[in-house]
Amino acid sequence: MRRLAMRSLARNIASARLRGHRPFMRRFVPFLALSLAACMARQPEAQPQVAQPAPQPEARSRQLLGLTPQEVVGHLGHPSLQVREGNSLKLQFSNRRCVLDAYFYPSTNGAMRVTWIDTRTANGVDTDQAACISDLETPS
Repeated sequence: MRRLAMRSLARNIASARLRGHRPFMRRFVPFLALSLAACMARQPEAQPQVAQPAPQPEARSRQLLGLTPQEVVGHLGHPSLQVREGNSLKLQFSNRRCVLDAYFYPSTNGAMRVTWIDTRTANGVDTDQAACISDLETPS
């Protein structure tokens, strides 16, 4: 009886006599173990996402892009300089802190629209557009 029980157990275990079985298992078992270990690897905890405010320079300059000269003057006040070259127009707005140049070109329907904005300090150093626009909107 004991011999019969041992024989049935031996049939359930992979036999070394079966050709190709052992080399396959030697490769498969470590691969399976590594695959399971990779699945069980601890994932780093997700950091809570903090809502960041939208970048102000782009938002402020986008408020002016596409406006007509009359709309920009209504928004920032009277320009300190106005220059016409060909079919383009440059309006310059300035105060003690910054200088803003708004460049206007004709749109497809012929109306002059802001296509580019340049900001700098009074001594010529580039400055933040949002801060300059904010300074020009609120007179000091």
